Amino acid sequence: MKNIRYLFLLAILAFVFSMDAKAQSDVLNLENIFDLEYVSDTRISPDGERIVYQRNFMDIMDDRRRSNLWIVNSDGSRHRPLTSGNNNNFSPRWSPSGDRLLFASTKSGSSELYMRWMDTGETAKITNLTQSPGSISWSPEGKYLAFTMFVPRDEKPLVSLPGKPNGADWAEPANVIDDLEYRRDGSSGFVKDGFMHVFVIPADGGTPRQITEGEYNHNSLEWTADGEHLIISANRKEDWQYNERDTELYKVSVDDGKMTQLTDRRGPDSSPKVSPDGNKIAYLGYDDNMDSYQLTNAYVMNADGSEKRVLTDNFDRSVSNLQWLKDGLYLQYDDEGNGKIGFISLSEDDEIQKVADDRGGTTIGRPYGSGSYTVSSSGHIAYTYATPYHPGDVAVTDQDGNMNRLTNVNEDLFGHKRLGEVEEIWYKSSYDDKQIQGWIIKPPNFNPDKKYPLILEIHGGPHTNYGDRFTAELQLMAAKGYVVIYTNPRGSTSYGKAFGNYIHHNYPSEDHDDLMSGVDAVIKEGYVDADSLYITGGSGGGVLSAWAIGKTDRFNAAVVAKPVINWYSFVLTSDGSSYH
Repeated sequence: MKNIRYLFLLAILAFVFSMDAKAQSDVLNLENIFDLEYVSDTRISPDGERIVYQRNFMDIMDDRRRSNLWIVNSDGSRHRPLTSGNNNNFSPRWSPSGDRLLFASTKSGSSELYMRWMDTGETAKITNLTQSPGSISWSPEGKYLAFTMFVPRDEKPLVSLPGKPNGADWAEPANVIDDLEYRRDGSSGFVKDGFMHVFVIPADGGTPRQITEGEYNHNSLEWTADGEHLIISANRKEDWQYNERDTELYKVSVDDGKMTQLTDRRGPDSSPKVSPDGNKIAYLGYDDNMDSYQLTNAYVMNADGSEKRVLTDNFDRSVSNLQWLKDGLYLQYDDEGNGKIGFISLSEDDEIQKVADDRGGTTIGRPYGSGSYTVSSSGHIAYTYATPYHPGDVAVTDQDGNMNRLTNVNEDLFGHKRLGEVEEIWYKSSYDDKQIQGWIIKPPNFNPDKKYPLILEIHGGPHTNYGDRFTAELQLMAAKGYVVIYTNPRGSTSYGKAFGNYIHHNYPSEDHDDLMSGVDAVIKEGYVDADSLYITGGSGGGVLSAWAIGKTDRFNAAVVAKPVINWYSFVLTSDGSSYH
C-alpha cells in the first residue's frame, strides 16, 4: 500500500514538474540567448536589385559572437548565404558597378580583405595585412580600395641600458607611458602605441600603400569623384590629445599624400560624403559650445571647401549616416525613442521628410538606438528593421515609404516563445509636470488581477535613449515574472537639445524625479506590488541607481552596475579622460 501511495505521489510530482517545464519552455530563458540572431550592415546593390547583409549569431561552444554574409533579392526571393562557418565575415561593400563584393573575414586567423565575383561566386583573399582594416571604401571606377589600418609606433627607450648577457634572467623593462589616453578597460586594456593611417590597394590585390603620415589618427574615408583624392577626417593639431573631437576634413592626394584642409572651426567635422557629380561634399559636425549635449548637424560645402552651410539647423534632432541621391541627402535620426530614416532636398526648404520608422535592432541586450541603412541609385533603401518583439531584420522601402520586410531570422525561436507585451507610457514628472516617455514590459503570462514585483531599469549615457526596440535582458526579467519599466528621463536624446541639456552641470538631479514618477505611474495601473520594487542600471544608469537608493528606501534591492561614484577620480583615471 505504501509503495502504491509513493508511486502515486511520484506521478503527481512528475506531472506538476512536466507542466512547469512546459510552461517555462514557452518563455525566453538564458539559454535562448545563444539562439538569438540579428541583422546588421544591410548593403543594397547599386541597381537596387539585391541586398547583402551581415547575419550575427552566437557560437555556444566558444561563447563568441560570429557573423556570416547573406544575400536576398529586393523582392524577398533567393535568400541564401554567401559565407558560412564559425568565423566572422563582415563589412560587405558592393563595387560601384555591382559586379564584385568586397568584405572582411577572420577565416584565415586574422582580419583580411576578400573579393567575391558575383557572376561566378569565386572568392579570393586579396590582402596579407599586419592589422585589421577599417573604413573600407571603393574608388569610383572600381579600380582601387582605400582603408584605414593601425600602424604601431616605434618605441624609444626612456634611458639606454646595457645589454644583458646571453642567458641572463633580468626583470622585464619598465613600461613607460606618456600618452593621455593610455587604456580602454572595456576592450583592450592598455592602448597600443600607434596611429590609424590611410592605405590604398589595387582592387585585384597587392601591397597596401600608406597615404597618410604623422602621429595623428585618420578616419572617415571618402573618394572624390575623379578618384584622385580622398576626403578624410582627422585632428592634426598639436594638442589633439586634449581635444580629440576637434577634427577637420582634409583632401588627400592618392598620388603623393599631399593634404589640403577643408574645414576649420572648434568642433568635430566627420563622415564626408561626395555628391554624385563630385561638386559638393556633405558632412557631419557641430560648433562646440561646451554644452553637455550637442546636436550633430548635416552640412554641405563645395568640393574645394567654400560656401559651407548647415542643412539641419532647424531640425531639433541629431542626424547621422548621410547618403546622397541626386540633389538631396538621406540621413538617419532618433525621435522619441524610435529610429527614423529621412530625406532632405538641397533645392527646396531644407525640411526633412520622414521615409521610414523602426530602424534599429543591433544592440540586442538593451533597447538602445542603433541600426543603419544604405540607398541605391534608384532611391530604394535597405535597412535594419526592429520592433519590441524582434531584433534587426532586413527591410526595404522607397522614398514614398512603401516598406517590405524581407527576413525573419528569429522565426525558429520566437515562433515557440511568448515575449512580454511592451506598452508605451507617457506620464508627468513630479518635479515640473514635464512629459516623460517610457515603456512597460509585462510578464508573458500577464494577469491584470495579480500583483507583480517591478524592476526599474535605467539607461546609461546619460545622453542616449531607450525606445520601442527588442531587449533580451529586459525580456528575460519579464519572463521571470517581473513587470519592467524603462524610461527616457530628462537628459535623454531624441527629444531635442533643450531636453538633453536639462542636466547640463546638473547630473544627477531632476532626472531622478522623472524616474520615480515613472514607477508611480505604473503602480497606479493596479497590477504592481508597491512593496516589491527593485532598481538597476549600468554606467549612467548605475549612477542614477546609486543616487536613488541614497534618496529613497522604497526599493527592496538594487544592482548598481559600473557606476561613477567619485567624479574627481573619474576625470583623472577613467578611459578617455580627454572627453571629461
